[in-house]
Amino acid sequence: MCGGRGSRLRPAVGETEKPLVEIGGRPMVDRVRAALRASSVSDIYAAVSPQVPETAARLAEAADVTVVETPGEGYVDDLTAALDVVGTPAVTVSADLPFLEAAHVDRALAAADGGSVAVCVPLSVAESVGASAETTVDHEGRSVVPTGLNVVGEGADRRLVVEAEPLAVNVNRPADLRLAEKIIRESYYSVSE
Repeated sequence: MCGGRGSRLRPAVGETEKPLVEIGGRPMVDRVRAALRASSVSDIYAAVSPQVPETAARLAEAADVTVVETPGEGYVDDLTAALDVVGTPAVTVSADLPFLEAAHVDRALAAADGGSVAVCVPLSVAESVGASAETTVDHEGRSVVPTGLNVVGEGADRRLVVEAEPLAVNVNRPADLRLAEKIIRESYYSVSE
């Protein structure tokens, strides 16, 4: 999912499209693609919109991805349009997860087992790394934060709660960008290249 406006991040990145914002000299969308390529996912699709023409052009040239045009009318509408093309089950991941790893994707797929799974981290994990937590939900009496990594399949939706600091970093605001850049500088996490 890489078709959003990224308006909350704009003060820090100017007119750069959110998926093309660089963390450690590499666009976030390329970091996510690398993790997906290294995972057990068979095909990679990029859901773009009229909001991100440079991202769409860049991805259209990539040999490892198929571009899917969405209306750009919001995450849910864009996700629905993408799933109409891709089908289910499908891994959905936002392009603003710069520390996504193949193991995270494979773990979500295994947990879904053909169903739907929303991957979350405990709020305490997000807070421990200094990540923003705009949305929290209650899961079995504990506050958890959706990560932007999901599996959409048949059956009831479930949550997979993982103690994975890298998944807590979702770059939505200038403070998130500063945190991601700090993590790269200080090499907190191994990052797929």
